[in-house]
Amino acid sequence: MLTLNVKIEHAESIFAQLVLPYELRENSRLRTALASGEEVAIFTARGTVLRNGDLLQGDDDRVVQIIAAEEPTYRITCRTPHNLLRCAFHLGNRHTQTQVGEGFLRICQDSVLKEMLEGLGATVVEESAQFEPETGAYSGGGHHHHDGNGHGHSHGRGPLAPIPVHQKIHRPSDKR
Repeated sequence: MLTLNVKIEHAESIFAQLVLPYELRENSRLRTALASGEEVAIFTARGTVLRNGDLLQGDDDRVVQIIAAEEPTYRITCRTPHNLLRCAFHLGNRHTQTQVGEGFLRICQDSVLKEMLEGLGATVVEESAQFEPETGAYSGGGHHHHDGNGHGHSHGRGPLAPIPVHQKIHRPSDKR
């Protein structure tokens, strides 16, 4: 079995691609299989979230590229930036994992959240898309949007605030 345990920035060649939904990309311990059927084990540092395009090197130097799977999501748009900001606030208030895009938000499908967002005046459209939620202020690195100002990267300072011990993150699969 191929064991992937080192995240690298670039590689001369890529042995295979591994397509995973977000829920599996946030696991630091995972056993799965490549499209070829070869079993792989992923062992990364606790708290590591694998992003679309990340490269993992195996114990035999083979490199596997992570690809974000398309999954059932909602694309949330509003007529005004203010209303979109209100939606983001309410999703954040519920600790809902949310992807922030240019003029839209994206979440995993959840009928209760859809109803809330529509009640706030949002247009909520079902789509199959790669889900790349924000890592949040407590992550200390990871996913950053580069907007050309040169400050979209981590300076290695660690978390921006103390990490809550019992922070609850809402996932659609959670039992209510």
